[in-house]
Amino acid sequence: MNKKLLLPLLLLMIVISACGNQAVNDNKAASASSNEDQAANSATNADTASESNAGTKTYQSESGPVEVPANPKRIVALTNAPNVLSLDGTLVGVDEWTYKNPLFTDKLSGVKVVSPDDLEKIIELDPDLIIASSDSKNMDKLKEIAPTVAYTWGKLDYLNQQLEIGKLLNKEKETQAWIDDFKQRTAEVGKEIKAKYGDNVTVSVLETDSKSFYVLGNNWARGTEVLYQAMGLNMPEKVKADALGPGYYTLSPEVLSDYVGDFLVLSRSSQGDNSFMKTATWSNIPAVKNKHVIEIDSESSSYSDPTTLEYLLGIFKTGFLG
Repeated sequence: MNKKLLLPLLLLMIVISACGNQAVNDNKAASASSNEDQAANSATNADTASESNAGTKTYQSESGPVEVPANPKRIVALTNAPNVLSLDGTLVGVDEWTYKNPLFTDKLSGVKVVSPDDLEKIIELDPDLIIASSDSKNMDKLKEIAPTVAYTWGKLDYLNQQLEIGKLLNKEKETQAWIDDFKQRTAEVGKEIKAKYGDNVTVSVLETDSKSFYVLGNNWARGTEVLYQAMGLNMPEKVKADALGPGYYTLSPEVLSDYVGDFLVLSRSSQGDNSFMKTATWSNIPAVKNKHVIEIDSESSSYSDPTTLEYLLGIFKTGFLG
């Protein structure tokens, strides 16, 4: 080949080879950069998902701020368990009284019964949140096991207590919506009852274990919050004088009639002795004579959470209005 032609040809081949190598290097660099971006995005998404699943928030408890899970998944409720269950909270441990309540049997399958004394059992349950009473034993030790929020019984009314549980479980909006709806519905039922029996109609709530009788005030569960606070019904003057302050007042059978209003809500155990209902003292009470007695089951009526309140509202609507 002519040497004059060979030199330009060699130069052209060198240029082409250099360009090809540069293109390959550029592609490799672009690919590496893309992989790095994808890895970074994946890591960011993983971190975000992790924060979402295991995130925390600061809950303002009555004793100060507590760092709690944003969405707790393993709750031990030594108190206020019915409030948690009404919001479909996931319990792994519960107090014995809630466990025995017929309204919650289906929701407590597999849940362990524990008390503040059962520290080892609580540790084994691996809770991410503990709810306790402010006077619970071993409070400092409970706080070492998991974030612990304590409530003082009676410090909040029944609706605000439910709202606090809603805030704790990150369900404040749906809790407030239920509260607003419940207040409206119960107020309407109260108006219907007064329209039928008069604005001054009175109702008493008695509980008995067949040996003793107790007349209840307006915030002692057994439907008292529904009747007196939500429906706005009246209690007899003697009940107001003796039971409204302390919450309940112990009665002897001989004076029952003095404390019974136009209607009587009787809370008693379905398994208990009801022989007192066959006595002349009982039969001569005007509300009994007029068939104005509404019976409720004590075991199912000892709380003031939404599940219990809705259950009792249904019974009262039927008992008063038919």
